[in-house]
Amino acid sequence: MTSPALLLVGHGTRDDDGAEAFREFVEILKTRLPDTPVGGGFIELSPPPLADAVAELVGQGATRFAAVPLVLVSAGHAKGDIPAALVRERERHPGTSFRYGRPLGPHPSLLTVLDRRLDEVVTPEERAETTVLLVGRGSTDPDANAEVAKVARLFWEGRGLAGVETAFVSLAAPSVPDGLTRCRLLGAKRIVVLPYFLFTGILPDRVVEQTREWAAAHADLDVRQAGVLGATEELAELVLERYRETQQGDLRMNCDTCVYRIAMPGFEAKVGAPQRPHHHPDDPAHDHGHGGHGHHHDHDHGHGHGHGSHSHAH
Repeated sequence: MTSPALLLVGHGTRDDDGAEAFREFVEILKTRLPDTPVGGGFIELSPPPLADAVAELVGQGATRFAAVPLVLVSAGHAKGDIPAALVRERERHPGTSFRYGRPLGPHPSLLTVLDRRLDEVVTPEERAETTVLLVGRGSTDPDANAEVAKVARLFWEGRGLAGVETAFVSLAAPSVPDGLTRCRLLGAKRIVVLPYFLFTGILPDRVVEQTREWAAAHADLDVRQAGVLGATEELAELVLERYRETQQGDLRMNCDTCVYRIAMPGFEAKVGAPQRPHHHPDDPAHDHGHGGHGHHHDHDHGHGHGHGSHSHAH
């Protein structure tokens, strides 16, 4: 049996450099799988749209797809928008099937790359007096924010650092300035702001800008800025690992703290609620009402995500 096509799915960005980094990464994966159709597209904001990427692969003869979301945490895009987009593609191309892989993080390979980014701005001798502020995108999903906090704790362990704190650039607290202030109040002598982002973009640029402004107002502190993860060898291997997982049978995510499954303070109304992916204007064939494309959590059947022949079990 031939291998399924690898379909990389990104959210999209208004930053041209960030979108180009994604497209270049797709080309890297093509060289890693020379005998497998490989493509990639965005659900909004950037070209190529996911619909074009799928159509191109179908034109090459692909009927089976393994879709890997190029996202670090399982938030709204990974849980709702991308699965719904895949359902639309299956309906546009009768006879196709899609298996959906896990988001990329948290993973030891990503910690390795974060460690390298830290080494680029501090020496080994400076680590003991360095506090890291790991900055994630931020989400209205508490489980997604908790995943970033988990990465921060894992990064602290065994690396000889004074500490690792967490901040978010949007939608969640603490903000980057508040996170830097927290590090200062905890006695930090040196702070490295470490962005937990795959590629450059508007939000990573905002992290840099906010860090620069805060540092200018606190000239007594040594504040340094590290780079994003980037298209490293580790990232390519991780995507291939997620791709292989889709072919090995039962693929599950940890849903023990999913806001759609358990009542969390302040989010009780979301228990059992269906995902309702938002409208993506870059998809001209998209139905504003979403029809039957809702990404639902079936709590009576193992918290699964059923989409007909597109089945993704958490």
